[in-house]
Amino acid sequence: MITLFENARDYLNSREIFPEYLNGVSDSVRQIIQAVRADGDKALRHFSKEFDGATDEELRVPAAEIVAAVDSLTPEIHDILLEAADNVRMFHQKQLPESWRKIYPDGTCLGQKFTPIDAVGLYIPGGTAVYPSTVIMNVIPAQIAGVPRIAAISPPRSEGRINKLVLAVLGLLGVDEIYALGGAHGIAALAYGSETVPRVFKIAGPGNAYVMEAKRQVYGQVGIDSLAGPTEVVVIADGSANPAFVARDLMAQAEHDPHAMSILITPSKVLADNVSKKLKEFVPQAERKEILEQALTGQGAAILVADLAEAAEVANEIAPEHLEIMTRDDAAVEKLIRNAGAIFWGKYTSEPVGDYWAGPNHTLPTNGTARFSSPLGVMDYMKHSSLIHFSKERLFQHADKIEKFARLEGLYNHGKSVEERHDKSE
Repeated sequence: MITLFENARDYLNSREIFPEYLNGVSDSVRQIIQAVRADGDKALRHFSKEFDGATDEELRVPAAEIVAAVDSLTPEIHDILLEAADNVRMFHQKQLPESWRKIYPDGTCLGQKFTPIDAVGLYIPGGTAVYPSTVIMNVIPAQIAGVPRIAAISPPRSEGRINKLVLAVLGLLGVDEIYALGGAHGIAALAYGSETVPRVFKIAGPGNAYVMEAKRQVYGQVGIDSLAGPTEVVVIADGSANPAFVARDLMAQAEHDPHAMSILITPSKVLADNVSKKLKEFVPQAERKEILEQALTGQGAAILVADLAEAAEVANEIAPEHLEIMTRDDAAVEKLIRNAGAIFWGKYTSEPVGDYWAGPNHTLPTNGTARFSSPLGVMDYMKHSSLIHFSKERLFQHADKIEKFARLEGLYNHGKSVEERHDKSE
């Protein structure tokens, strides 16, 4: 069910990055965005009906519907969701930066001022699975950052309303600006606005190829968090690992999407064989069996390596969204990891612990972007301004050097702006 690679380089050379984007969605997305910019709500309703079968003309979810969704939660689920949110809030509170200023004896002031983005839009997927956890992971960092306006969109079902559980979690967290919109047209609405949907300044949240391509095309008009591809997990394990644990964790990632990537890296051929046997035993009896089979057959792999040091280097080259470590010395292997969105070590730390409960954000860099980017966090909803105030004394002390530096670049009027103050000071 998963492909065995006896040479890591063979696997690395076979990888495709963003395979969905090879399917030519760019032109379609561009046309959708242009239509929304030209026709606003009319285009949004047209695309909601075409792509989602929505017949309701109302784009914004009424407040009463949000309250009803919250009230529909059982006490047990209500408490679980709130406890999960508290865990995420506690973790992300540690990320909140502090503005600072250094004032010198002559009155000069230098510093940084951190401020929240004025308005953000959050995309909550609504495809083959429902993701209330994505609501928690996107909303709470924005709230901690102090974003004054948080708008959420999620694809409607055929009756025109978004999933009730997604709606309930948004309501629990105090988000009341919610639109029944999905796909590229939803992203266009957030970026450019319409009669009903005011524009935002940054868009966050995962989605399918059309959503990601739309985010790419509107970038610059608005900020975006990332271009997330299909989800992925890499498990580094040695002969001490329980093959059933490894198989279940590969399946946990594979059930998200037919394009999901589930990879085992191990120095143990015996473990690789046993994991393969477990998958053949578990998958036929599993929920979401068809998606599991497509993902594991298409992107699943077991990579044999000489030792755990090589395993870590292969993982660093893949730079996975999720990296699990199940070995005799997990801490030693963890120290070798440089590139991963989230690192889970120990046999009792399966990836769903991070998805739902532990507190760190589960919106993570994919497709190797963990080499240069990080999980979603509070700083994604903030920006900082540099603070610069020169006193007269400090300007005069350094004016000659500033003027000469400007002349080095051939920007003589830069120098003149300093010289004017220096030569004709009060």
